[in-house]
Amino acid sequence: MVLLKVLGVDCYYESKKVLDGISFSIEEGDFVGLLGPNASGKTTLLRALSRSLKPKVGAVYLNEREIYEMDGKEVARNVAVVPQDTSVHFDLTALDVVLMGRYPHLERFKGEGRRDIEIARRAMEITDTWELAERPISELSGGERQKVMIARALTQEPKVLLLDEPTSHLDIKNQLEIMDLLRSLSVEKGMAVLSVLHDFNLASRYCDSLILIGGGRIVSIGSVDEVLTRENIREVYGVDVLVRRHPITGTLYVLPAVVPKPREDGPLIHVVCGGGSGSELMRRLVGEGFRVSVGVINALDTDHETAKLLGLKAVVEAPFSPISDEAHRENLELVKRADAVVLSPTCFGVGNLKNLEAVRYAAKRGIRVYLVGVDSIEERDYTGGKAASIYRELEGMGARAVGGIEELVEELKSLRRGGSRGFNANLLKKS
Repeated sequence: MVLLKVLGVDCYYESKKVLDGISFSIEEGDFVGLLGPNASGKTTLLRALSRSLKPKVGAVYLNEREIYEMDGKEVARNVAVVPQDTSVHFDLTALDVVLMGRYPHLERFKGEGRRDIEIARRAMEITDTWELAERPISELSGGERQKVMIARALTQEPKVLLLDEPTSHLDIKNQLEIMDLLRSLSVEKGMAVLSVLHDFNLASRYCDSLILIGGGRIVSIGSVDEVLTRENIREVYGVDVLVRRHPITGTLYVLPAVVPKPREDGPLIHVVCGGGSGSELMRRLVGEGFRVSVGVINALDTDHETAKLLGLKAVVEAPFSPISDEAHRENLELVKRADAVVLSPTCFGVGNLKNLEAVRYAAKRGIRVYLVGVDSIEERDYTGGKAASIYRELEGMGARAVGGIEELVEELKSLRRGGSRGFNANLLKKS
């Protein structure tokens, strides 16, 4: 059932057009995220939907009725707004503030009755704020105050809930609690929720659909997958990002695509990794000016995605497949060219044991080997002890154990001070 329908809305502030041809609809139980940069018209749109700013062109319909043909109290009984600014300039208790939401339901010159207080209590219990009922609103934290404002909106008993950046200035715990609450209101109460959000990842995790606004116009509208694309974000925000799907949650996540450019000269570091254990290593080494190669990694692995992004030479095996003899030989060729080999703190099974053998091959050739990570190899060995045996052999051959990336970078910097030749000479001397 469509609760809210927006048809061709233009809004102005004096002579300046702020919204241009906005059209969409929201159904019962929808959780819609409204995205866009600052000054793109998001707050103005919420004002138009709540009967606070009359569109110059177009119309907003609530249950098939144009909202400016409805009484203000009737609109408030159906549409509640949680503003961005949650400050209250009176010394009121949290319960007093929540009871303000009953105003659209009260008869003229009459105060709240027992039913109103019970409705307010239920709203505060839903938002986990009932224990704050007698506390002055001025003494509450930002997260507590935000929940109280949502409780006030729920006390209106609305069918549509509009929120303007409900998670801004909150820590991650409060952000997740607010988003969990909004999600439950849409799913369990059938409420239509439209929320302005700035965090792409929160929007992807919680929203059913998204509206992306740029310059007062809708640039994209639809499912999360349709709206959160690299092209759309670049067009609206003017920044380049990476859009990936999380392997556990299945939701999209967005990262800034700030990519250091690989060098064409200098020491070559070969990284042996897998399962995402080498991604930060690669980024840091490239950022520090080292040339980097990688192998063997599986396609679709996070490390493979990072290597592609950085434009690194890598030996790639099929997804979820053991290392083939061919891939192993390619890996050994990269090892031969390397000035140093770095082993990330990855796990080993029978499928990737050849990677550990490639590191042993490097050590036997006199190439400096670094073992990154403090976790015991036994905790990462799923080969019945074969991986641990090779690892101990590497330690006996002089492989250097380093606790983390910072220590590794400092070691490599000290070795390259004489340039690429000095680096190799230093390695041979140390080996």
